[in-house]
Amino acid sequence: MKRLWNALLYSLAGLRAAWDEPALRLEIGMLIVAIPLALWLPVGVLERLLLTGSVVALFVVELLNTSMEAAIDRISEERHPLSKLAKDLGSAAVFVAALFAGAVWIALAGPIGLRMINA
Repeated sequence: MKRLWNALLYSLAGLRAAWDEPALRLEIGMLIVAIPLALWLPVGVLERLLLTGSVVALFVVELLNTSMEAAIDRISEERHPLSKLAKDLGSAAVFVAALFAGAVWIALAGPIGLRMINA
């Protein structure tokens, strides 16, 4: 139980640290808007899971990218081609996750929004 308790405390510390990162604050804001919206939309359970899961996945990828950037900066703030490559790849992962989340929301929520506009 102590190990689980410590893991919870470390996770909460990580989420508190995430709040200090502007990109993560933006994505927390997206979560705060997107999850209730996904729960409100008249879609099935699988669509609801895709809508919420896509924004949660984006948040997770951003958490991992931010942690990797912190580790690289800890090693050295000096410019190095491998450090740049790692940071660029992390950024690309966030971009791909954001494209996926956007595609999911356009495909599943877009038609509902259009019906509401045209009604």
